[in-house]
Amino acid sequence: MNEWFDDFKTAVAFLTRLPMPHPEGAMPPNFVRAQRMFPVVGALIGAAVGLLCLGLRSVGVPDLAAAALALGASAILTGALHEDGLADIADGFGGGRDRESKLEIMRDSRLGTYGAMILLVSFAAKLSALAAIPDGHVVPGLIAAHALGRGILPAMSLQLPYARKDGLARNAGQPDAATAAIAAGLALLIALLSLSWSNALLAAIAAGVTAFAVAWLALRQIGGQTGDVLGGAEQVAETAILVLLAARLTS
Repeated sequence: MNEWFDDFKTAVAFLTRLPMPHPEGAMPPNFVRAQRMFPVVGALIGAAVGLLCLGLRSVGVPDLAAAALALGASAILTGALHEDGLADIADGFGGGRDRESKLEIMRDSRLGTYGAMILLVSFAAKLSALAAIPDGHVVPGLIAAHALGRGILPAMSLQLPYARKDGLARNAGQPDAATAAIAAGLALLIALLSLSWSNALLAAIAAGVTAFAVAWLALRQIGGQTGDVLGGAEQVAETAILVLLAARLTS
């Protein structure tokens, strides 16, 4: 139980801006194992964002404005960690001429045209989807989307080679098959507890398909994974799930 709690604290420290004790300037020694707790922390993030959105709606804030404020709060809570990854891979894949130039662009902290456009598209899609989801499904939908979006990351990290000889992904290390399976299983369980079985399974399939698509694109573009690739995959999966749920719950 102590190991699970330590892994939970490490996952919280990595995925959010909440103050948690960890070695300064170093990757925690249990970080690879802690990836099994990613979907649990993701579910808590989704719950917090959903409760804020629902609370704003309950006091008369229009659905679109409530969704925008909730998504903004989500970025503050997480430090826009995954949004940054999505923007970086869009800039690198879109603007680089070859593998080396793509990786160089992805390391540049400045935001380019491709990155700005993909963030705009992603935010608009999540915003409109969240605004369309009925009140009773806002919190469960966000819990499932955030859990599944993070639950796919250990499996992606396990399967993809490293694109660089250094960087966050390589320094963190690759999880083993058991860690990836636990993370995926917890994510699916959270989705099944949050949504109807049909919506949960469709959301899980959407997460898997988007993870495969991002992994395939990363292999073609830069030869494997970086931290940005994993972060971008989370955002694509989260967006796809919210759009899927909005379409099904409003039809």
